Amino acid sequence: MKNLSVAQSQSPGSDSDGMDRVYDQRIIVPNTAMVIADNFEKKEQSWSVSSQIPTDLTIQVQEVTFKVHKYLLLSKCGYIGHLELQPSISHLGYELKLENFPGGSETFEIILKYCYDLPLDLNPSNIAPLRCASEFLEMSEEFEDGNLISKTEAFLSFILLSSWKDTITILKSCENLSPWAENLQIVRRCCDSIARKASTENSSTGDAVNEEGWWYNDVTTLRIDHFMRITTAIRAKGTKPQVIGQSIMHYAVRWLPGLDMDLEGLRGYGHGKNELQFSILSGKKQDEGVGHTKEQKTIIESLVSVLPPQQDAVSCKFLLKMLKMAMVYCVSPALISELEKRAGMTLANAKVNDLLLPNYESEDQRKTTKLVKEGTVHNVDAVQRILDYFLIHQQEKQQMNSISAKSIVAKLLDNYLAEIARDPNLAVSKFQVLAESLPENSRTCDDGLYRAIDTYLKVSIHVAINFYYIDCCLTSLKLLQTHPLLSDHERKRLCKIMNCKRLSLDACMHAAQMRGCQ
Repeated sequence: MKNLSVAQSQSPGSDSDGMDRVYDQRIIVPNTAMVIADNFEKKEQSWSVSSQIPTDLTIQVQEVTFKVHKYLLLSKCGYIGHLELQPSISHLGYELKLENFPGGSETFEIILKYCYDLPLDLNPSNIAPLRCASEFLEMSEEFEDGNLISKTEAFLSFILLSSWKDTITILKSCENLSPWAENLQIVRRCCDSIARKASTENSSTGDAVNEEGWWYNDVTTLRIDHFMRITTAIRAKGTKPQVIGQSIMHYAVRWLPGLDMDLEGLRGYGHGKNELQFSILSGKKQDEGVGHTKEQKTIIESLVSVLPPQQDAVSCKFLLKMLKMAMVYCVSPALISELEKRAGMTLANAKVNDLLLPNYESEDQRKTTKLVKEGTVHNVDAVQRILDYFLIHQQEKQQMNSISAKSIVAKLLDNYLAEIARDPNLAVSKFQVLAESLPENSRTCDDGLYRAIDTYLKVSIHVAINFYYIDCCLTSLKLLQTHPLLSDHERKRLCKIMNCKRLSLDACMHAAQMRGCQ
């Protein structure tokens, strides 16, 4: 069609301005009539054009039906020409259904207006859908000079080399354009452009703030797979691990509801286990769908996989929060082990509330548990493993400040023991093993350990007395079996954990008063 020449053209003074315009676009039309688009009408799920020539092609995209002129699309879209069009039921033309059309009916409407030679409004929101759709329809130079593929490609290149915010907008619009946006390298080019601008210390994009971390908020709006690609590209450009770690923490806070919730521990017997277990689950509600749960799980696994290996890239507090979420969403054991190991490496920077990991069981785990028993509120086993990783890390590194770090962790552990000691379901063996985990020289004072042991003994006695009272009322021995009174041997074994020579005067006086009250 491009090689055909027009037999007669209108003079500059011709009344047929529309015909001059069509000739300029090199579209050959029948001699008997001329297509003039008076206006476009859209009623509910139907789109049509008013013109001097009746439409002869009906195209359905998603739920919208478009009534158009076949030869106008044939002049620009190679895809239409390859198809064997089926006559319509009404015998008034042909009909076609476009499955999986990139960008949907809104994008197809813009392309139709372009085919009718109306002004084309290219912007960051529609450029990616139009680029993919033009590729789908094969709108190449073979059919028209400056066809839609070349127009959209030129506009994309211009945007990607200039504006930061427009590139973010383009990448977000690609989320529903798979696999076209991937195959056309739009996603890759956007990610590379964003990474290049974010890793530049003094950004010159014109619409970005020239300070470290200025790009966090924009990047955290992206889908997780796009965020990962940008993070990987930024790291490859030599960006500091702490900067990458901060961006990961920003993303986690935005996409993982409940991450910032802290467990305050048991404030006395009777604080329900479920209340503590689910206090971090503001984003994981009972009516939450499987799809959302799977999405959260994918986000957790993806963020952990791109964490910089450097020890100071993210805080221990963040690692322990991620560990809580990982347990709640039942991610792989290998990933949980990785989080525990990394938390152990930075355990000296943790606080007590950070270690209060809920002893959460998934619905599947509860169904497969044959023996119904009351467990502990807190996941003591996980803390034990974190502590073991801390000791291994200290031994491997042989750091000069290892004694100082062990002393800090010893205080942390004593405070943690005092918290979990309030749990009447905590076995004495677990309490003892955790208390004895650190080397003898880790503590300079055993007051914290004394407080934890004293709390544990008081809780066990208090619960046992209550159980005796209930048993007398109900004449049943079942409750006595739930938490029996500690034997003298167990009480002495607990007390031997302490070194009485390392107790302060106040602790010794308190111990003497308690002994006198017994």
